Amino acid sequence: MNALITRGVTKRYANHTALDQVSVTIPERSIYGLLGPNGAGKTTLIRIINQIINRDEGDIEIFGEPLREKHIEIIGYLPEERGLYKKMKVGEQLLYLAQLKGLSRKQALDRIKIWLDKFEIRDWWNKKVEDLSKGMAQKVQFISTVMHEPRLIILDEPFSGFDPVNAQLITEKILELKENGSTIIFSTHRMETVESLCDHIALINKSKKILEGPKKQVKAQFKSNTFVVEHRGNQLILPVERYELIKQVPLEDGLYSTTFKGKEGINGNTVIRELIDLTEVHSFQEVVPGMADIFISLVKGEGDEALKKHLQEA
Repeated sequence: MNALITRGVTKRYANHTALDQVSVTIPERSIYGLLGPNGAGKTTLIRIINQIINRDEGDIEIFGEPLREKHIEIIGYLPEERGLYKKMKVGEQLLYLAQLKGLSRKQALDRIKIWLDKFEIRDWWNKKVEDLSKGMAQKVQFISTVMHEPRLIILDEPFSGFDPVNAQLITEKILELKENGSTIIFSTHRMETVESLCDHIALINKSKKILEGPKKQVKAQFKSNTFVVEHRGNQLILPVERYELIKQVPLEDGLYSTTFKGKEGINGNTVIRELIDLTEVHSFQEVVPGMADIFISLVKGEGDEALKKHLQEA
């Protein structure tokens, strides 16, 4: 089953179309990266899913049912704009928010204690939110998002305000939530986080979805048939009708690194067989673009050919 499907979702304002016929499919128990530059429409889509604003067109299905008000209880939402009550104490605030999500007082207390222990912050119970640092308040808000064990968790820039140690701690908790059955939608600008966490991605740009699919598949479709080989000696002469030399760099101990591009139809197995006959190979790898490279090239319009290929194969 898919956790969430949107079909042709559109949102218009007086002088602006925030979302234009956006359709996405989010598999259950996946970590789904929702990517795009500022103003692309990501937050608008998230707010529509959370029923904060209404869509003008399109349909949304959540766990096989049309999206309704009742589904608010199975969604956990961490907005980019944090929204804790500064004068309230941490414990009473978490208790209040948990009961809003349908938990009894006893259920809420039990789950809050579990999460405070996970973050080793049980002594924060009587602290006022206004006395917390940004990172400390962020932990409290994360707990408020997940303590009712939602089936769908939506995290908008969840690592904002965290140092590397706490960012790693949140990463571990996100993976734990996925293992326990939650589906996670991840809106972020941090491409290193997408690389390490997400298994599916969608890219929204200028109000339209321009890319979607499993992360590995997307990266494979944007490969440029470029290879790097470390070899002994600088006399690696590649057949010009089959390869384009990009650069050659001297290393230590008489080794060189040569980067080259294969013509269409050339694959890694073919390349390594040919290289063995030409030189003493010490290492070989195909250059696979990172999500940051794909993001930048598409947003700047430099990945049009790869995008056309992706759309044809989708």
